[in-house]
Amino acid sequence: MRHASWHGARIVVAALALAAAMPGARAHDPSHHVQHEPAARAPGTVRIKLPDTALTDQHGMTARLKSDTVADRLVLATFIYTTCTTVCPPLSALFADVQQRLGERVGREVAMISITVDPLRDTPLRLKAYAAQYNAGPGWSFLGGSKQAVDEVLVAFDVYTPNFADHPAVVLVGDPRSGEWTRFFGFPGSEQILARVEQLQAARHAAPVATGH
Repeated sequence: MRHASWHGARIVVAALALAAAMPGARAHDPSHHVQHEPAARAPGTVRIKLPDTALTDQHGMTARLKSDTVADRLVLATFIYTTCTTVCPPLSALFADVQQRLGERVGREVAMISITVDPLRDTPLRLKAYAAQYNAGPGWSFLGGSKQAVDEVLVAFDVYTPNFADHPAVVLVGDPRSGEWTRFFGFPGSEQILARVEQLQAARHAAPVATGH
């Protein structure tokens, strides 16, 4: 049963939100975004072709991202590494809150994925311990694997950086069926993410499922 220990982590969200008021803040260089990022970045719609790369989750299970981990679900994606002490904890706390609010829809209608940007260090054992800090339940996968495989996925999501500690603080919400994704910069509110999930779900119900010829 999920419990409320993530409330403490949510305090981190509030504390860091002001420090990271620039939504495009980078992970470990607070001055970086001041010099190079615009003053405000609204969520943007992007097209993403989800790769079917084999990744390994926090339980040591290897599966293909698109066909196995995601399948036909909507997707919430963020990018973290286990030794991060700045943007990764509040992003993970945000996901913990969203998981709580979505309830049984996680794993059934929505796949939540947190992909490490430091696959050389973030072994399944480390990812499992990190996931436990945020009470990650079924349907929330913490993914790593070989550097080549992880980099391929990061490039597909347009979040790859040569120095993993400089990775962008973003949340992506999308429908792999349509290829339509929304990129939220910095720390969006849970309500923003949930609203986008509802919009994508409604669009699915409104559109007929494409069939082969």
